[in-house]
Amino acid sequence: MTEGLRERKKRRTRQRISEVATGLFVDRGFEHVTIAEVAAAAEVSVNTVYNYFETKEDLVLPPDEASPRRLADIVRDRPPGESAAGAVLTRLRDEVRRRDRVLGLTEGFGRVLEMMLAAPTLTARLGDLGRQMTDALADALAEETGASPDDPLPRVVAWHLGCLHSLVYTEIGGRTAAGESPDTIAEAVLDLLDAAESLLGERALTYAVRKDRPCSE
Repeated sequence: MTEGLRERKKRRTRQRISEVATGLFVDRGFEHVTIAEVAAAAEVSVNTVYNYFETKEDLVLPPDEASPRRLADIVRDRPPGESAAGAVLTRLRDEVRRRDRVLGLTEGFGRVLEMMLAAPTLTARLGDLGRQMTDALADALAEETGASPDDPLPRVVAWHLGCLHSLVYTEIGGRTAAGESPDTIAEAVLDLLDAAESLLGERALTYAVRKDRPCSE
């Protein structure tokens, strides 16, 4: 569906508020900037900020980009013939090659990362997000495979993929903090993904292969 004028205006307003807020947080520290100051800098009301972002942390980690459903959605959207692990590896490689902002592979991310790591509420949010992603993926795998409640396999596979997902972000964060360029980091992360795939093993790589969807009558 084509984005309408109203939706486009809302998206731009939301993006501007987030960008202004992030700039203030980077310059002064997350805990030293108020929502009122963000609103003033973005030339909107405080209520408008809260209409787009329920919490201050959402300004840095928007729920649509930092979603606890991210891994589960990647697996649910995979094509027939692809496994759960294959779907996650494919998506991560695509995002790395595109230098996708969801991974932080952009110029200037180093300062944003430094700001986030200095804010206890943001680091706690990141930790909770990782656990929620793994739990949501385990539930999705159990549902799709029809696993019994006492079957540990969906949780084990989800844990491996969740750890791999976290490792990618940790690698990007460490290399960003060290001053490496996005292109250099991308090459290193692609090597990391190749190494991870070689170690996962056949059972993990072939677990939950999406069956062909039945043809409609």
